[in-house]
Amino acid sequence: MSIIEKNRNYIIDITGMTHEGQGVGRIEGLAVFTDGVFEGEQAEIRIIKLNKTYAVGKLISVLRPSPARVKPFCGQYKRCGGCSLQHMDYGAQLAFKAKLVKDDLERLGGLKDVLVHDTIGMNNPFNYRNKAQYPVAVSGASIITGFYAARSHEVIDSEECGIQDVLSNQVRNIVRQLIIDKGISVYDETTGKGLIRHIVTRVGFHTGEVMIVLVINGRSLPDGAAEELVRRLIGAALGIKSIYLNINKEKTNVILGPENILLYGSETIYDTIGKYKFMISPHSFFQVNPVQTEVLYSKALEYAGLTGSETVFDLYCGIGTISLFLSEKAGKVYGVEVVEAAVKDASRNASLNGVENAEFLAGEAEKVVPELYSKGVRADVVVLDPPRKGCEESLLLLLAEMQPQRIVYVSCNPATLARDLKYLDSRGYRATEAQPVDMFPWTGHVECVIMMSRVGK
Repeated sequence: MSIIEKNRNYIIDITGMTHEGQGVGRIEGLAVFTDGVFEGEQAEIRIIKLNKTYAVGKLISVLRPSPARVKPFCGQYKRCGGCSLQHMDYGAQLAFKAKLVKDDLERLGGLKDVLVHDTIGMNNPFNYRNKAQYPVAVSGASIITGFYAARSHEVIDSEECGIQDVLSNQVRNIVRQLIIDKGISVYDETTGKGLIRHIVTRVGFHTGEVMIVLVINGRSLPDGAAEELVRRLIGAALGIKSIYLNINKEKTNVILGPENILLYGSETIYDTIGKYKFMISPHSFFQVNPVQTEVLYSKALEYAGLTGSETVFDLYCGIGTISLFLSEKAGKVYGVEVVEAAVKDASRNASLNGVENAEFLAGEAEKVVPELYSKGVRADVVVLDPPRKGCEESLLLLLAEMQPQRIVYVSCNPATLARDLKYLDSRGYRATEAQPVDMFPWTGHVECVIMMSRVGK
């Protein structure tokens, strides 16, 4: 019997894919995960990691390409960790994401009767991101900015990125040139020394308003550099409304520090989703793909089935984006969010849009909902939009006890979605429809909206 060896080449048939878009095949029964290939292809790979339960391969060449294989549009694709599916035709990506949702619902959730619709994609799946966070680093004698390599903090230099807003690419290049011209030091993660850490851009997709945040390991820029930064950025005529310094002196992977210093313009910029207008500050959470966000939230509103009188709980509500969509057809909306700053933003956004039937509460959903319930506030419809880890079991149990007519679950992780739906299914709720939405083209990520109705016991 032959033994699989590290650093040896093998021919492998790719029979499946992971959530991240890696190809999966088997050599002598052992699962092998390889970037850059997908289901239906045959490839030559080299084993670069080997243990008892799985191996990791490096792609050497594709021997039998899929008809859906295309040439990546980014020259840094193989090194950058931002996009994992550029080698796959966009239509094939959409099919992969729908299959991912369906497989997880069936395999992990035991839910075989859910209608999983085709993934809703973008007409133009490029330059869709309204927020970019460019790390700044030194490579030899050069100042580089770009994105991290996959599963590392090595910065991959890039002049442009095909999924970022074009304005973000322009801003990044202007700031980098200023750093070079002024000889400003760059932060070193290893030593904790150096000044410039990140260049953050936020762009109002529908308004064209731009915010720049320069993250520094200090409190100021040297030798008039702040004034020169403002002059160059404003002179570029890019619609810049706001320029900040963000102070982050901690040795941490968290990009933004707690304090912002406004160098120029207004404290916030604005963007719209549907007919609603939102204020965006340096720390605001705002969906990075506003085009698909409107698609996602409109579907959530449709699945909520509101008639105008219902009390709705919007749990994990962020800055109130879904809440405002729901408010149009609800009697009352209670938004719950653990981040207090987001709750303040949500209240301001409600006022900005003249919405009077939405109230926002700060705290963990699993603690706030029992408090509301104990006061006699009961939801007819619940909308869940939790982080990737999904919902706490205690919250799901309470929702089942409260017996809302419908639960709409918005998820960015099909695996934890399936787990939570399985729990609710065992307590009287049936998932009937699933609508995947492609919020992040060229990546393995997929958002999904689920409609659940109470069927009783």
